[in-house]
Amino acid sequence: MIILVDFGGQTAHLISRRIRELGIECTALDPEESLQKIKELKPKGIIFSGGPASVYEKSSPTVDKKTFDLQVPILGICYGEQLITYLLGGKVKPGKKEYGPATLIINKSSKLLKGIPENSKVWMSHGDEVEGLPKGFVNNGKTQTIPHAAISNEKKKIYAIQFHPEVIHTEFGMEILENFIKICGLKIKKRIINREFIENIIQDIKDSIGGDKAICALSGGVDSAVAAALVREAIGENLQSIYIDSGLMRDGDAVNMRNVKIIDAGNQFLKALKGVSDPEEKRKIIGKAFIEVFETVAKKSGAKFLVQGTIYPDVIESAGSKHSQVIKSHHNVGGLPKEMSLTLVEPLRNFYKDEVRQIGKILGLPESITQRQPFPGPGLAVRIIGEVTERKLEILRKADKILQEELRDYQDSLWQAFTVFTSIKTTGIRGDNRAYGETIAIRAIEAKDAMSANFAKLSYTILDKISTRIVNEVPQVNRVVYDITNKPPATMEWE
Repeated sequence: MIILVDFGGQTAHLISRRIRELGIECTALDPEESLQKIKELKPKGIIFSGGPASVYEKSSPTVDKKTFDLQVPILGICYGEQLITYLLGGKVKPGKKEYGPATLIINKSSKLLKGIPENSKVWMSHGDEVEGLPKGFVNNGKTQTIPHAAISNEKKKIYAIQFHPEVIHTEFGMEILENFIKICGLKIKKRIINREFIENIIQDIKDSIGGDKAICALSGGVDSAVAAALVREAIGENLQSIYIDSGLMRDGDAVNMRNVKIIDAGNQFLKALKGVSDPEEKRKIIGKAFIEVFETVAKKSGAKFLVQGTIYPDVIESAGSKHSQVIKSHHNVGGLPKEMSLTLVEPLRNFYKDEVRQIGKILGLPESITQRQPFPGPGLAVRIIGEVTERKLEILRKADKILQEELRDYQDSLWQAFTVFTSIKTTGIRGDNRAYGETIAIRAIEAKDAMSANFAKLSYTILDKISTRIVNEVPQVNRVVYDITNKPPATMEWE
């Protein structure tokens, strides 16, 4: 086993996933309980995750220094490197904020960096940096901006890096984690999601729900569809799938639903959102409205459980661990009311989107479902900056329909593509007249697990065609812009 001490980093759970992908059990612990639990569990290695705090602040999360006396290999990542340095007598200082790609330059190899080229691409996300090393440590690598990107004390088997090996943008990230597994004396055996693995999930659902009834919040997306399929196999006809037409969906979404109870609640949602501009408030209002509708349906059917397609990125961005910060409250996590009459069942809560697609494929779901692009639960409400109105929804639906039509041949290479109503008006020309119209933004991204992403390098030809169609076919729009920001520092959605 490897213990992950979770300091609240947005990719902390991704670290444990990578370790599990190598066939090694990984258990996450809060730092406050870590020393006692480590003594009880006797792991072969310990990883300190990243986190949003600064180690020199009084309120920052930490571990007991006795952890370093346990003679267990330790790997510190980002905040983890800074904490190791700080606790063992080195110096950490506020540094240049760095979010995105950097080049690691290895100046002295270590067992952790064995087989890694002298120059390789890594992914940074930090605001502090190591200034002085603790006694017994050596500097193994640097970048163009920080001198201590990798450090180690080989004698004590303590290693620390400022970058994130767990994200796909770090070129040799998996090799680094594999090296740490070998340092811990463990053998790598990659985990496979197969039918046997899925049967265990189904049995867990059976044990949770028993003979009671459940309703499923079905949106038509891959997450809720896979969750529904799992629960259907577990409890059969005791599951009823519900699609709530919130009035915030894309063109044709409700039409594509089959064998599902559709509830038209558009007026209810728009009324609740009237005058609201803050994105966090919008998400919470939508989450509350969804639950109100579901509780009404459950009361009539006698259901006691609500099935949701919550996946791990929803959880972590909604501050799903003790020391993490809220990036945005997903309507199905941070947007839920504190008191509910229904008990939640979330069979996919610990999985990433690519894993969910794999589960859906094994369950026999069609590619039209398993390969469908992600769509936010709050719908177009979080793709409209500012107040949500029927007029804005109509404009955005038309623009998004054009985008999807033009990018149909690109679907296999894109994780997600959508339009945003920016609520910014700019001056334009229509014919010989001045026009003062809306601005639509386009976002197209490539990713593997949604915890990090790159903007898609679409050709100028296709962007030109999309822009021309939108401004010609949606008369209220006279400007189109393209978002070229990666994640991080941006999120997938604009709100």
